[in-house]
Amino acid sequence: MKKDLTEADVSAMLVEELRRTGYCIVRNEAIARVHALAKDLDPIFAATPFCEGNFYGRRTKRFGCLLKRSQHMAALVMNPIILPAVETILGTGCDRIQLNLTQAIEIHPGEVRQFPHRDQDMWRGANGTQEYLVNVLWPLTPFTKENGATRIFPNSHGAAGMAKTDLGQPIFAECEPGSAICFLGSTAHGAGTNLSKEVRRGVLVSYSLGWLKPYENLWLAYPPEVARHFPPELAALAGYAQHRPNLGNYEGQCPSVLLKDERPAHLGAIDALRPDQAEAVAAFAAVERAGA
Repeated sequence: MKKDLTEADVSAMLVEELRRTGYCIVRNEAIARVHALAKDLDPIFAATPFCEGNFYGRRTKRFGCLLKRSQHMAALVMNPIILPAVETILGTGCDRIQLNLTQAIEIHPGEVRQFPHRDQDMWRGANGTQEYLVNVLWPLTPFTKENGATRIFPNSHGAAGMAKTDLGQPIFAECEPGSAICFLGSTAHGAGTNLSKEVRRGVLVSYSLGWLKPYENLWLAYPPEVARHFPPELAALAGYAQHRPNLGNYEGQCPSVLLKDERPAHLGAIDALRPDQAEAVAAFAAVERAGA
């Protein structure tokens, strides 16, 4: 990042590049934080068994719930360059964004390349008209072509990219820890073959439209006794916020009520509508009450 550029400038450049090619690598953004996170996750990688299945990989380890596994994870999720860019891209399709997942990934020597895929295919909605999610992959070890760096297919995103019958040649997202590999949910990608003698580690942070069912069950990953220790903005991303109108509520209220030290035994439902809905409902109700 050039010294004369502000975080807002870099965030705007990230949005432009994601929309243009479907991916972007932000170099050396969080080196110290990533090294501290990697140390916290070492014993969990060691204890986690290999995945089962041809998609997850048989020589690959994966685990989630990263916000409660390391205090350093929150800074990556709330990164001041990446989060605003994600909100800009997804904000055209939702009232607020949410976490889709946080996942640690370790690819061992001998693992074959992953099936090329688009993560937005988790949901069966219209293709290409709206981005459903944005992924950010933070390497914990160097990503090289030899050790299975993620293969990304440029310009495979959006309606035009998804209409292609030939994905073309991928690029290998080679970079050092501290960098952030960003790509859209409609961008085709897949982990590469690990031909080296070392493991390849990274953590994936995925953000999605706030009204979608997320990949990771956020309320099980971060129950109230865990999420109450999050800053309010992070708790909202982790599921403790309503998406207007009235989606994801608890007893008709914002689920953030569960994070308070004390709450009433019985709650009354409170409208949580978009401004246009609130205006229409208020006008209708006023006429009805006047007539009554």
